[in-house]
This record gives sequence, structure tokens and C-alpha cells, in this order.
Amino acid sequence: MKLAGLKAVDNAHDESIWAAAWVPATEGRPALLLTGSLDETVRLWRPDELSPAAPPSGGHALGVISVAAHPGGSVAASASLDSFIRVFDVESNSTIASLEALPTQVWNMKFDPKGTILAVAGGSSASVKLWNTSSWQLIDTLTVPQPDASRPPDRTAAGRFTLSVAWSPDGQRLACGSADGSIAVFDIARAKFLHNLESHYMPVRSLVYSPLNARVLFSACDDTHVHMYDAEGKSLVSAMSGHASWVLSVDASPDGAAIATGSSDRTVRLWDLSMRAAVQTMTSHTDQVWCVAFRPPVPPAAGMGLTAGRLASVSDDKSINLYDYS
Repeated sequence: MKLAGLKAVDNAHDESIWAAAWVPATEGRPALLLTGSLDETVRLWRPDELSPAAPPSGGHALGVISVAAHPGGSVAASASLDSFIRVFDVESNSTIASLEALPTQVWNMKFDPKGTILAVAGGSSASVKLWNTSSWQLIDTLTVPQPDASRPPDRTAAGRFTLSVAWSPDGQRLACGSADGSIAVFDIARAKFLHNLESHYMPVRSLVYSPLNARVLFSACDDTHVHMYDAEGKSLVSAMSGHASWVLSVDASPDGAAIATGSSDRTVRLWDLSMRAAVQTMTSHTDQVWCVAFRPPVPPAAGMGLTAGRLASVSDDKSINLYDYS
């Protein structure tokens, strides 16, 4: 497996780019790359040339720090430091709903695999909010419990600050990462907390489940490590090291064979899961890499002829990099 640089867009936004997600392909349109920036805008980009697919989209009063795309490909959401989530139609850019997350910021959000629920990591509220995507009503608030007594005391007073969420591929589990390094796992059908995964002791910035195995969860942490868990068995399977600074983002390849990470050491790394080690380091960014995102598989029915693997990365250097994954 390897990454090969395809395209880079410098000054893709006017400020740091902290968020990226792929909007899945529809019958008449290829997948699009969605990016969010501290310049308060969201932008859509065409593959593989990374040309603008629409004018910049506003609607926020502060920087955009998370974006998410509905699996159906027609709806997306952006979250800002202004504590609001804007849900919008991808084709028309018209606002569908404005969700209020006050009094805290939204640091991460993800649609479930069926597209029926939007899960939102609630920052200092120490909770995950679940929104129904038909009515856009709040349907539940999952409280992240206090960590086990065996954990070292949290000297930052930020222990229950929730930073990241991830859905299992079957939609049965939701994982939530916090600033103290713990990862809470919830049973969504019962809205029940199951257990904590307890092997990090610094902020968990990003989480992703294996697309092939609902038990396997990956985490990216400020401790410079990437962890692989059996999330059902509550066990750490592997602790992978290689980055020189905070690991800010992790995503799993659609084939389940690799993960990619972005770090404040300015690099993107590709990890071979059979070796549980980094096999490639990309150094094209000049500042910290806030997000990496693999393009989802293209359904044959889409007929877009775009089946090759793609990985995108975004950075404080205001650039977007696109790589071929093979």
C-alpha cells in the first residue's frame, strides 16, 4: 500500500483549515470534498482537480471546526466556535436547520451509517447530543461518566471535555473521546453507557472504527500515539508510535487495510494494519495537519468512473493535499 501526491491547493481558505469530510457520490455527481476553516466558511471541491464546486458558504459567526456529510450525499453539516451547527443542502447550499449547541462549542460530529442520527461531541458539556435527521429535533443527550478512580487526577480541569465521536459500521455503538484521554463507548439502541477505554492520558482528538469490524476502534491522541482497541472487549490491541507531536486526526481506508493520521508534526502518515506500523510519511504540509479523510467507496450505480482510492489532508498552512491510495 502507498500514497502518492496528486494535487495540492495552496491558500484554499483565507485562514487555517481544521475540518474536512467527503460528501458521498450521488447518481449524477461524484463525491465532493467538504472543508471548513477558521475563516468562517465552508467550501466544496471537485475530485481530482480540487477545483471549487460551489462558491464559499458562510452562515457562521466564528471559525468552522467540524464538518460532516450525510451518507446519502445530499445533506451536510458544519459546526463552529459560535456554538451553532448549520445543516444545509449540498446542491443548493440552502439552510435546512440551525442546531444550537450552547453553552459549549461543537468539536466533532458524525452522521450514523444509516443517516438517521447526527452525533455531536459537546465539549465542556461532558456529553454527546443526538439529533434526529428527519425532524432535526434533539432526541437524546448521552452523559460521559467520570473516569475510573484509578486514573491519575486531571490537573487541567478538562477531563470531561468531549472532543471526538465515531460510529461503529453497524451503527450499534458510539465512541466518544475526551480531553483526559478516556474513550466512552455507548450502546445506542439502549442509550446506555457501556464502558471506558482507558489507555490514553491526554486529549483524544479523533476516533474511527474499522469499516470491516465493528469491534475495532482507532484513536488519535496528543500523547503522539495511535491506539487500536477491541472496543467490545475493553482491551488495547496495539499502541502505534511514529509521530513526533500530537496526533490530531485518524481515518480508516475503505478496504480496512490501513489507517491514515495527521499530526501537529506537519506530517501525514499511512499505517499498515497487518504490520501495525507506519509505512509512509508525507511531508508536503508546512504546518500542523488537522484532518485526514479517505474518500468513501463509489457505488457502482453512481457510474462516475471514480473508483481509485483517495485521501485528503488539510492544515493550518491553509492548503488541501490530495493523495492517491493504492
